[in-house]
Amino acid sequence: MSQRPVSPQPNAGNGAGATGRRSTRMDRPSRIGLLLRRRKGLLKTLGVFGILGAGGFAFLSFHGNDALLTPLRNRLEAAIPLKVTAIRVEGQNLTSLDSIRTALGVSVGDSMLGFHVTEARQRLDDLPFVDHASVERHLSGLIVVRLVERPPFAVWQNKGRFVLIDRNGEPVPDKGMTGKDAQAFMKLPLVVGEGAAHSAAELLDALAKAPDVSARMTAATLVGERRWSISLRDGTVVQLPEAEEEAALNRLERLQKQFGLLDRPVEVIDMRLPDRLTIRERQAPPTPDSTPGAAPVDGHGDAATPHSGQQPGAENGTTGGSSERSGRANTTEEGLPA
Repeated sequence: MSQRPVSPQPNAGNGAGATGRRSTRMDRPSRIGLLLRRRKGLLKTLGVFGILGAGGFAFLSFHGNDALLTPLRNRLEAAIPLKVTAIRVEGQNLTSLDSIRTALGVSVGDSMLGFHVTEARQRLDDLPFVDHASVERHLSGLIVVRLVERPPFAVWQNKGRFVLIDRNGEPVPDKGMTGKDAQAFMKLPLVVGEGAAHSAAELLDALAKAPDVSARMTAATLVGERRWSISLRDGTVVQLPEAEEEAALNRLERLQKQFGLLDRPVEVIDMRLPDRLTIRERQAPPTPDSTPGAAPVDGHGDAATPHSGQQPGAENGTTGGSSERSGRANTTEEGLPA
């Protein structure tokens, strides 16, 4: 009986196996894969315990169970001696450093683990004149505080109330500012009157270009919501023209440099008219010898006389005829009273 020839198997004798394809290194599992397969049960157990531990810690944190967390935190602080080594503050101009330290609630040498960044930032935001703050905590022990302040531009007096305003005339929230904090703003310009808050920026910018006038100003009053009058330290009142404040202030600055006008005993400087300058001088106080009904000094019926060579009224720094120089005088820059 004849036998049928048997066809050879593909790749027979080449170690390919029954599948008929060549094996490669990509088909072999890695060492890490073999390890994970062998330790699959252990990894599952660790994962379950990790999830339960994280959930328990979150539960205790949200519910604020200090009785359970405090001992754990103390052990961590003892094992990891991480301390605050330095505190750096940026953007601080108006806020006192003592207020910043109090709001932070931490000092150099304190434990870093007991410092809460979110709570410290909220306390800093509540400080007077702080628009917003940011707090960073570094592993080196450095704490960085960055402040963005909202500085007041002027003090607005209206109907007996004093309000700090910004450049746009909007009130600056003082957030419970104390009298001690207010001392930092005693040098701010004072603007008075209805509507003065929103008109102050233009006037104060013009005053900044007239330093001799600005250095003497104590208050600026908006009259009838139309024009400004400036009060100086010696009691002089400067009446400025409507909508021409900068030109008038530049003119007044020039008169001060040339003639020392603001150093004279002047009561009113009227600059409301563009073609003239009206000055009203301050009346000098009466001298004792010119007072009607002056009583005798030495009991002999004679009034006291000045020392030899001294003119009457010289003790007040004036001459005898200076008290008669009062009233109004219409002048120009070339014709100021001597």
